[in-house]
Amino acid sequence: MNIGETAEAAGVSAKMIRYYESIDLIKAPVRTEAGYRVYSPEDIHTLRFIGRARDLGFSIEEISSLLTLWHDRSRASSDVKRIATEKIATLEAKIRELAAMVGSLRHLVENCHGDHRPDCPILSDLADPKAALPASARPGSLMNLKGVRAPRAVQADCGHESCSSTVPRKKAVPAAKRR
Repeated sequence: MNIGETAEAAGVSAKMIRYYESIDLIKAPVRTEAGYRVYSPEDIHTLRFIGRARDLGFSIEEISSLLTLWHDRSRASSDVKRIATEKIATLEAKIRELAAMVGSLRHLVENCHGDHRPDCPILSDLADPKAALPASARPGSLMNLKGVRAPRAVQADCGHESCSSTVPRKKAVPAAKRR
């Protein structure tokens, strides 16, 4: 099969197939005398494997490890399980980070009256240098690597009497105790 037919059969783009070849995730296919790529059913099977692994959130490096294990008939299933278990932990941490972000945004939105005035606690919080997290507490979340919410105060001064002071957050609480 040519690259277009292979892409359609495997459910990935031709561009991705070329990329996977360029990083040696898949082996280079046989080429015709004219230089066209020719793929086998095994190549399509491998591309489907890669596509499914990507759908489950595995990185290219993890997929490379999984492919190696898949082709190694003397592998231990515990090696595969370890990679999948580590991915679960990574995804669960990301879910907690996203939930913390949603909670913070929800709190800011609840404290914004959304009226005709320009003052807004959401923008105030985003612009407040005291509210910014240190780089060690990121990436892109309100959780540090130990699952503890970084203590912050939300500026809630949008001009209304009820929002005229800073609304303090609860003390930092480990993620496990917040559930």
